[in-house]
Amino acid sequence: MARGNTITWTGEIFYLIYLLFDFGGNASQINYSLQEESKTGVTVGNIAKDLGFDPALLESRNLRIVAGTKQELFRVNRKDGALFVKQRLDREELCAKTKPCLVQMKAVIENPLEMHQVSVEVIDINDNAPSFLDENYKLEILESAMTGARFQLETAHDPDIGSNDLQSYKLSQNLYFRLETEDMGDEGKVPVLILQKPLDREKIARHNLILTATDGGKPQKSATANITIIVSDINDNTPVCDKQKYAVTVKENAPEATFLLRVNASDSDEGLNGEVEYSLRNKFRNGASEVFHLDSSTGELKIRGGLDFEERQVYELKIVAADKGAVSLSTQCNVLVNVEDVNDNRPEIEVTSVSSSIPEDAPPGTVVALIGVTDHDSGMNGMIVCSLPPDIPFDLKPSPDGNFYSLVTKEHIDKESKASYDITITAKDLGRPPLTSTRSIHVDVTDVNDNSPAFAQSPYTFYVVENNKPGVAVFSLSAADIDEGENARVSYSIDRMHSDQTIASFLSINEANGTVYSLKSFDFESLKTFKFFVVAKDSGAPSLSSNVTVNVFILDQNDNVPVIFYPVSANGSAEGVEEIPRNVNAGHLVTKVRAYDADIGYNGWLLFSLQEVSEHSLFGLDRYTGQIRTLRSFTETDEAQHKLIILVKDNGNVSLSATATVIVKVVEPKEAFAASDVKNAVKDEEENNVTFYLILTLGSVSVLFVISIIVLIVMQCSKSTDYSSKYLQDTNYDGTLCHSIQYRSGDKRYMLVGPRMSIGSTIAPGSNRNTLVIPDRRRRESGR
Repeated sequence: MARGNTITWTGEIFYLIYLLFDFGGNASQINYSLQEESKTGVTVGNIAKDLGFDPALLESRNLRIVAGTKQELFRVNRKDGALFVKQRLDREELCAKTKPCLVQMKAVIENPLEMHQVSVEVIDINDNAPSFLDENYKLEILESAMTGARFQLETAHDPDIGSNDLQSYKLSQNLYFRLETEDMGDEGKVPVLILQKPLDREKIARHNLILTATDGGKPQKSATANITIIVSDINDNTPVCDKQKYAVTVKENAPEATFLLRVNASDSDEGLNGEVEYSLRNKFRNGASEVFHLDSSTGELKIRGGLDFEERQVYELKIVAADKGAVSLSTQCNVLVNVEDVNDNRPEIEVTSVSSSIPEDAPPGTVVALIGVTDHDSGMNGMIVCSLPPDIPFDLKPSPDGNFYSLVTKEHIDKESKASYDITITAKDLGRPPLTSTRSIHVDVTDVNDNSPAFAQSPYTFYVVENNKPGVAVFSLSAADIDEGENARVSYSIDRMHSDQTIASFLSINEANGTVYSLKSFDFESLKTFKFFVVAKDSGAPSLSSNVTVNVFILDQNDNVPVIFYPVSANGSAEGVEEIPRNVNAGHLVTKVRAYDADIGYNGWLLFSLQEVSEHSLFGLDRYTGQIRTLRSFTETDEAQHKLIILVKDNGNVSLSATATVIVKVVEPKEAFAASDVKNAVKDEEENNVTFYLILTLGSVSVLFVISIIVLIVMQCSKSTDYSSKYLQDTNYDGTLCHSIQYRSGDKRYMLVGPRMSIGSTIAPGSNRNTLVIPDRRRRESGR
């Protein structure tokens, strides 16, 4: 019964610690109660219903009850979740006098793992009657005893509690004695016999009384003891203890012969009638005579040996102090010995269930073992903290009562890193000094094909310069699988189901190393970008695969010569005639040379220069816009006709160029006015032809360019990619989000800009910004 007290009290302490420190887990507590001595099979409650489990899943989730003690008092029906009594419940055996009497258990259910505290209160019934240690009790009283003398009788014992415990004593009817009951608190009720009429040995030498002890149960139970009172003559003073109760506290590991206290009783008689000797009563329910030694002469109480806090915490000793008169008189001195706990028990580790191996793809939280820990000590000496080495991927999850731990994985296990673990569990109590115990569990990690091949990049972005040679490798992909053996052998293939069939038809890939070959030459002006998908598959069973998007951008080369749009003569040559009045001022716009280059970036960035001019002081050419303006006013000495040859050149590594000729005729103001109508008519006719071809050309190029820019924008917005030396950036242009791709060709760096740009303008001169924005064109230059 003492062992039951310790287990229950320790469980309550651990549960309080769990509430204070929230040691983890989604746990709840359900409480039941039933009377002791309930029949085997009686249902206590329904765990599945009270915890909200699905009854249909109880068997598959392995619902079970794990007891906090070695006694399996209850079981759970896995079909409906009902908790029922497995064996006889004796509250007195489980808890002794402890109130309430709680049986702590843990409801465990798996998939996922859940642990819930189940507490069953065993309610006392009146199944025990009071009992006396001796049914026949003799008491000697001197005939000279004074009226009102008090004589303490042997107490009765009732293992029940509460109202079922001992409640009262009753004495059989007589003329000489009456009975009082003293409530001694934790010691219970003590019957005291009081003399109410002087004794006369010559009349009555012996009195036979019956003492009845009754509990408060329904129905009541009782016990009787026969009390024989022998009336003694002469020695009419009994020894008197100097204290009503002696109390002492001693540690359970106190050595033999440790002095506890001295009982002192005095007798006012003289001679042998006043000489007192001490003795422990011969019969003790708790075996105290084997634990303590009492000096009969001095009353010194010492330890004989065998103190154990886990077996018994309190000893109630009754020491008889008797004189040595012819008819000895005696009294009882009550001694209370409290045993103090010391940390003399190591924690005990018990592995209730264990998995010897786990797959490497086991998710975090997978249960490896269930571990029970107990310590028979109390208080801090009985509190246990379990720990694991810090460098292993496992963790301990405590139960609410702290008596059980689940050994679980705290992260993914990788067999490629470590194939097995020897897990050492250390249990340490909180005593001073603390005591520890260890237990090792061996766990093997089984391999599974749990890793798909992983590409080095995702997505891949490659840049291929146009006019490449067919059949030559253009780029290479690689994927790695961290598994071993066949699970790590990777093969490559083009996903032709999801890739554009037209594009996939001119690509091939080396199955073993991922090298991609182009079966045709690329033309930037026809195809600026495309994408396809590559699959990497391992050789495991079943095999795992992954795919990656490959974005390919065709880089422009300077393979297009600038085209002159204006001036254009009737025969298609780049030559035109402009007439201006002689009286124009400096800065007058003579004409504007317009040109277009199908290339992009530096390859399509055009600059204008005067290759030949008859009078350098008269005309100037804006190198970026192609505008020809007068530098000064005409004089009478200036020629009437001037020839200007303009060179239009792109900025490619190997520059391509074209020339245009402009004839400027200087006329008098009236002639210029008269000729203007004729000139405009001719010019309109010429420009109509030019406009048709210009619209046709610009329309085709613009459609292709806009499509390519839209594809680039969509791809960029969906996945931001670092292009290393080839930059992809967003630029705010005219309040509109514009996308630009920078790339290097030779010693120059190019940028493709979109979408809101037009054709025909150039960068403003004198700009020193890192990135020069071209307002009217699709080309920009990076000065970095």
